[in-house]
Amino acid sequence: MQPDGQGKASRSGRRDEDFQAFAAARARPLYRSACLLAGGDTHLAEDLVQEAFGRIYVQWHRTFPFGAKRRIDNPAGYAHTVLVRVFLSHRGRRSSGERPVDAVPDGEAPQGDPELRLALVDALGRLAPRDRAVLVLRYWEDRSVEETAAILQLTPGAVRTQSFRALGRIRTLLGGSLDELAER
Repeated sequence: MQPDGQGKASRSGRRDEDFQAFAAARARPLYRSACLLAGGDTHLAEDLVQEAFGRIYVQWHRTFPFGAKRRIDNPAGYAHTVLVRVFLSHRGRRSSGERPVDAVPDGEAPQGDPELRLALVDALGRLAPRDRAVLVLRYWEDRSVEETAAILQLTPGAVRTQSFRALGRIRTLLGGSLDELAER
């Protein structure tokens, strides 16, 4: 039998180690999604990921059966849900209106067509936050209508309608440049 407190300390230490491993494994995918949600604003994307990890850490004990009332069955899915909700709540704050303009992130360009990627990220950045979230979840993260509806707390019909309208807005924003970029 362990003296009082040592069992809790070892479980707590294991939870922290497990969370660190989880965060290291999920940081890049969350950051990529956050960049799209933030319309290419890498600084905001970093902030969103950090806040999401902070909220996840608070609930991390639920991934363990030690007296938890509810268990997080899919931590990766939960992380993306938290990220989207952090983004949507951030967009509602008054201080969230600041955005850098005409700035391209430093670093190595992603593979693929950089002009197409920049045009799409710019067009995503011009959409309303909820429209952006729907498109990122449906087409970037390849989530089903039902999964997207659950994350955004909408009905599946609302997700379909919003996807259709948001894609129409993207086409309008890109105009003729979409055809030019796609022909390459």
